[in-house]
Amino acid sequence: MAAKTGNIRIGIGGWTFEPWRGTFYPEKLTQAKELGYAASKLTSIEINGTYYGSQKPESFRKWASEVPDDFMFSLKGPRFATNRKVLAEAGDSVKRFYDSGVLELGDKLGPVLWQFMPTKKFDEADFGAFLDLLPRELDGRALRHVVEVRHDSFCTPAFIALLREHKIPVVFSEHATYPAIADVTADFVYLRLQKGEDSIPTAYPPKALDAWAKRFKDFAAGGEPTDLPRVSDGKVKKQPRDVFAYVIHEAKVRAPHGAMALIERV
Repeated sequence: MAAKTGNIRIGIGGWTFEPWRGTFYPEKLTQAKELGYAASKLTSIEINGTYYGSQKPESFRKWASEVPDDFMFSLKGPRFATNRKVLAEAGDSVKRFYDSGVLELGDKLGPVLWQFMPTKKFDEADFGAFLDLLPRELDGRALRHVVEVRHDSFCTPAFIALLREHKIPVVFSEHATYPAIADVTADFVYLRLQKGEDSIPTAYPPKALDAWAKRFKDFAAGGEPTDLPRVSDGKVKKQPRDVFAYVIHEAKVRAPHGAMALIERV
């Protein structure tokens, strides 16, 4: 019997992008059908709009109705919670976000990504206070959270220990300047691949796609890829882990093709 592994979900950031018309979306596909089309080719999408402002409950309901049953969204938490000097004071912003109708996504609700500015430095007490504000359950539904940090001060074992205490993962960012932290700290992992190139039909060359697919499978089976940088030497329990991975690069025209090529490999 094969060993159990977690689910691997792969996608892109958002689904509305003009250059995808004719390159990813069929030429005559109406804009109203773009989400349904994207969801038929991918297994997850990261929603960016929630970072900038509140969405309506009916929007979440509509999005959930347009994707397959096994599809899952991740969505960004609001910048009003993360772009502040004292993170411990973000409670009202976190509450407003969940009160906006996020749970209308139902089973299609995946992790909420809390993204921090590149200027935000690690303050153990204040960051811990922020993690304490994140609800673990709402109306009987378990909630997942992940943090994306972009300052090198987070490359410390104290940060990893804090995340493990709260059972919250850190985004592994494949990026030119953001810190790359691949330490496993929870029961799922979250990766954002941001070095794709539009000059390559699949955003990444085949060998790079093969390597990423292998890493995803290693994570899903409970392992830790040996070729990604870690901050802490701490051992973690081997267990099946869900994987959320997004191909998101600057021009992003070929991002959907990169995501689809990865889906074929896992």
